[in-house]
Amino acid sequence: MKFSFRSIFDSANLIASLPQVATNGHSLLGTLSAPYMPKFLTDGPLPYGLPWGLATTNLTDPRHAPYTGKIRPYNFVIERGTLAPDGVQKNGILINGQFPGPTIEANWGDTFQITVTNNITGPEEGTSLHWHGLHQDQTPWFDGIPSVSQCPIAPGSSFTYTFQAGLYGTSWYHSHYSAQYADGIFGAMIIHGPAHTHYDYDLGPILLSDHYHTGYFELVKRYIGTRAVPNSDNNLINGKMDYDCSLTKTNCTPNASLSRFKLVSGKVHRLRLINSGSEGTQRFTIDGHTMTVIANDYVPIKPYETDVITLGVGQRSDVLVRGTGRPTESFWMRSDISKRCSNTNQPHALAIIHYEESDNSTTPTSKATVYNETSCSNDPLNMTKPVFVMAPPPEPDFTQIVDIDFQTNATGSELWTINNQSFRANFDHPILLLAKLGNTSYPDDPQWNVYNFGNSTSIRLIVRSRIPIMHPMHLHGHSFWVIAEGVGEWDGVITRPENPQRRDTHIIDWGYPSPGKPSYVVIDFLADNPGVWPFHCHVAWHISDGLSMNVMERPDLITECQIPSIMAQTCRDWWQYSGHNVVDQIDSGL
Repeated sequence: MKFSFRSIFDSANLIASLPQVATNGHSLLGTLSAPYMPKFLTDGPLPYGLPWGLATTNLTDPRHAPYTGKIRPYNFVIERGTLAPDGVQKNGILINGQFPGPTIEANWGDTFQITVTNNITGPEEGTSLHWHGLHQDQTPWFDGIPSVSQCPIAPGSSFTYTFQAGLYGTSWYHSHYSAQYADGIFGAMIIHGPAHTHYDYDLGPILLSDHYHTGYFELVKRYIGTRAVPNSDNNLINGKMDYDCSLTKTNCTPNASLSRFKLVSGKVHRLRLINSGSEGTQRFTIDGHTMTVIANDYVPIKPYETDVITLGVGQRSDVLVRGTGRPTESFWMRSDISKRCSNTNQPHALAIIHYEESDNSTTPTSKATVYNETSCSNDPLNMTKPVFVMAPPPEPDFTQIVDIDFQTNATGSELWTINNQSFRANFDHPILLLAKLGNTSYPDDPQWNVYNFGNSTSIRLIVRSRIPIMHPMHLHGHSFWVIAEGVGEWDGVITRPENPQRRDTHIIDWGYPSPGKPSYVVIDFLADNPGVWPFHCHVAWHISDGLSMNVMERPDLITECQIPSIMAQTCRDWWQYSGHNVVDQIDSGL
């Protein structure tokens, strides 16, 4: 299947043929009507003129959030809907009729209070929402993982997540029920906090998402238990892109719509990049402009310049872009799915950057940035230096080998495994709730893949893979140190041991089948957050196929936690539903 830009951009004018409500519902993302984001929200306490008072990025531990007492309430209704983000009509699952879902905002230290109502019908499904990258310190119940921290939200039921905005920066939320978020259940989460660099305007979230014209359930049924993953059909920026309608027999409108952004000549702009896709590794560029990286995931870093940003699924980067164009110029913004690292039929996403006096109807003529793809890795570890200095313990209490592999089970299905075990959820019995009751051994269900690290205070995971496929590995409940990566056997050398890179999602590159040639990533983290925290590949089709384990942390303290009453009620609602309906769990459940 060959995708042609010529068939789309065959004139000098870019006039969208579909209105915003047809492509993205009630969302304003990707339109010139979307406002700039503020430096912070002003409707809460402002000690010393700022919500975080005298805290700074370089002197204040980012884990020590202030308590503002400000509640940020949101109401989400999840239901099916039909939109055409790239001109091809798709029956998706939407939040409040928007794609992407609503952007949620808070100041560092505020409290989110988000009520989620499951109105999914035709057919019905459970659901949940995960707040990617937040540690959920003292609120592990609200991490949003069915079978681990909660029972799924049953059809017709509601669930209120209440948790502190304990870190600051750019992230996102998404469904963690099967591969459901591939159908549209995701959105940006912005937490305003101290800044260590100057900028004039905040353009807000820029969500980069591979896109499938087929629904997630059909894709999972088609590919689960095989070595194959589906090819994405398109690539979107803030939920928009065009599609060559000659390639499909379904309802398709050409020249549907592209996202647009406004830059001001001579000013500095903050862009919040999020890979909210299902599988594709994104390479983000802006024609004729250099970017300055100031944060990865929720970690402010010392600024460095680059022409291209690499993001695996779940990763985020905050970048600054100086308006070096003339007021009348316009430029292409691009994000390409790496065909070396991912599976796609159409890898290219485009959006338009307009300067303040440019003609909004004229196609940019700028040339694409040229870059080399030599690996699927993130930028080298020695380039990314956190602003707040933190060193891992010289020696961890516990070191665990994590071997990623692919195996055939007794029924002939090929599943991803960690240490020879594939994960499968039990929606009726969340692991964290069982741990609260003192059940921490799980001898009868190895499919839950629980690693009980007892009272260890620091843990090292040596993640290895001999499979020639990359994996963006995400750890819930923590920002971890990435202390080493490479190919072969780790030699024990730590990159910048006094202050290694920290983030919550990191890519492990291709492995090699030959003996002694695995790829590896070594991560350290403090076991200071009692709970049960998944560690998994964020490629939707890989975790759907079982590539996940669970870190049980300080089980002695889990038993002392107070469980909110909503957890038990949510399980009762789910038991009532599943007791009278067949739950078609076609994959791992995550």
